[in-house]
Amino acid sequence: MKRVIISADDFGLSEEVNEAIEIAHRDGLLSTASLMVSGPAAADAVRRAKKLPDLRVGLHLVAIEGPATLPPADIPLLVPQDGQFPSDQLKLGVEYFFRPAVRRELAAEIEAQFRAFAATGLALDHANAHKHMHLHPTVGRYMIESGLRHGLRAIRVPLEPPEPLYAAGTYTDTLGDAALRRWTGLLRHQAHKAGLVTNDWCFGLAWSGHMTTDRVSALAAHLPDGLSEIYFHPATAKNRLLQRLMPTYEHEAEFRTLCAPGFRSGLTHSGAVPTTWTDVARAS
Repeated sequence: MKRVIISADDFGLSEEVNEAIEIAHRDGLLSTASLMVSGPAAADAVRRAKKLPDLRVGLHLVAIEGPATLPPADIPLLVPQDGQFPSDQLKLGVEYFFRPAVRRELAAEIEAQFRAFAATGLALDHANAHKHMHLHPTVGRYMIESGLRHGLRAIRVPLEPPEPLYAAGTYTDTLGDAALRRWTGLLRHQAHKAGLVTNDWCFGLAWSGHMTTDRVSALAAHLPDGLSEIYFHPATAKNRLLQRLMPTYEHEAEFRTLCAPGFRSGLTHSGAVPTTWTDVARAS
């Protein structure tokens, strides 16, 4: 059986992102969004979500290149005075693994983000991390531990198989892609050991920011058996913040894809049944 979750990341990053998620849920195929609880437009995202009772919302945990929830004075080893996590993934990865003092602050910040999500009053559908930092074993462990305290039942495992991408269009598999696929096994083990639901497959990595209608419609027709998540970064317009953070991303094109008839037709052709993390967790 083929099941598919259609989701969007960065809910709360900007009003343009929030607007695209709202429209794509009402008029397109989007069922799920991942909320940055300290994003510049988080309050606007929560307001919109409460008007959309069928939109499932989870936590988009920030542990890199984004705003922290705790005051900088409480987590000085994590963020500078501007309260923004650095972008150096390698340096952060080393510090999260080897420095106990940093790990303590990281655990506190992750717990604070789950508490902030709970304070919104929204039901916690799932969790994942910005730039998939939950693939780091320390981040993944703390995300799972805090999540379980707040009713978490499902997380994303970013395992993207190459065969559907080959079938859908131009794609070159690299040693790095192969290594990443093997590395996801650790996160899946952590999740299953904790009793959490995970997806089998995830699409949106190789073409991140470039999930155009032609590509995704072809991909939809070649989805593998099992539970797939296809995630997007939509926006109705590219503002200054999006341009600075993701200069090459085609946010507006990804928004159009979510509402495109070709995408819907591709899913129908493949026999994929749309679902949500909540539905999958209830059935497990």
